[in-house]
Amino acid sequence: MSPVSSVSGGSAPYAASAELPPDGDTVASPPGANDWTCRPSAAHPEPVVLVHGTFANRYENWLALSPLLKSLGYCVFALDYGTVPGVTSSGSGLLLPIGGLRPVPESAARLAWFVDLVRSATGAAKVDIVGHSQGGMLPNYYLKFLGGGSKVGRLVGLAPSNHGTTLDGITNLAPYFPGVADLIYTVCQACRDQAVGSDFNEVMASRPDTVPGVSYTVVSTVLDEVVTPWRTQFLSGPDVDNEVVQAHCPVSLVEHVGIAFSPTALHLVTNALDPAHATPVFCG
Repeated sequence: MSPVSSVSGGSAPYAASAELPPDGDTVASPPGANDWTCRPSAAHPEPVVLVHGTFANRYENWLALSPLLKSLGYCVFALDYGTVPGVTSSGSGLLLPIGGLRPVPESAARLAWFVDLVRSATGAAKVDIVGHSQGGMLPNYYLKFLGGGSKVGRLVGLAPSNHGTTLDGITNLAPYFPGVADLIYTVCQACRDQAVGSDFNEVMASRPDTVPGVSYTVVSTVLDEVVTPWRTQFLSGPDVDNEVVQAHCPVSLVEHVGIAFSPTALHLVTNALDPAHATPVFCG
C-alpha cells in the first residue's frame, strides 16, 4: 500500500458549482459552521476545521463543538467525507449521509482539498483541525503524506484511532468469519484500514507519529469501547499532549461516541486550541 495524493475518480461530486457553497456540499452544516464570509480575528487567526468520525456526518458529530467554537470567536468549518451513495442516517431527525466509509487515504485527500478551500476563502496561512475517532486520525495521514504539515498549526483528536483498533477483539475474530468480515469491509473500507495490523496502519507506522511544526493533543476516555485498547490513541513525539477525561473528571462515564459532547472533553479541546488562555478544566 502506498500513499495517495489526490482524490480518486469516484469523488467527482465533491466539485463545487456556482449554485452551491464553495465546498459544493448540500449536507446540512452544524450550527456555527461553514460561514464562508467569516474572516479570522487577531485573537483566533487560524480557522478550525472539524472532521467527523466513521459512520457519522458533519451535522450530527459537531452539534455541540461547532456552536461552542463559533461563540468563542472562531471561524469554524466542517466537511463531510467518505460517503457511499444510498447509505444514510436519520438519527438526528434528518435524513443525512453516513460518512467515513471510504479508504482513509482517499478521505485524507478530500480533507487536503477542503483545507486549501478554507485557507483560500479566509486568507489564513494555516488551519487548526479537530477530529473525532477516524476524524482524529486521518488528518495525521494528511500531515505525514500529503504535505499538510505546513498548513496546519494544531491537531486535536477526540478518541482518535491513531494506531488502529481491535474493536474489543472483533477485528481479531473477523478472519474466522469471512462472510461477516466481507459484509463489514465492503460497505466500510475505512473499517478495514483502522483494524490493527492493516496495510494502512503499516504505512502510518513507517513514519513517526508526528511531523515538525504541528502541535498535537489527544483526548481519550478510559471507557472507550470502540478504539481499543484506549491507550493506543496516544501519540509519541515532541509537542504532544495526551489527555484523559477521567484525569479531570474521575466520575465521568463518557464513552467513545459521547466524548464529542462531553463538557470536560470539549473544555480540553478549547484549551488545546488556545493554550495561552487555557482555564482549569471542570468536571461535567
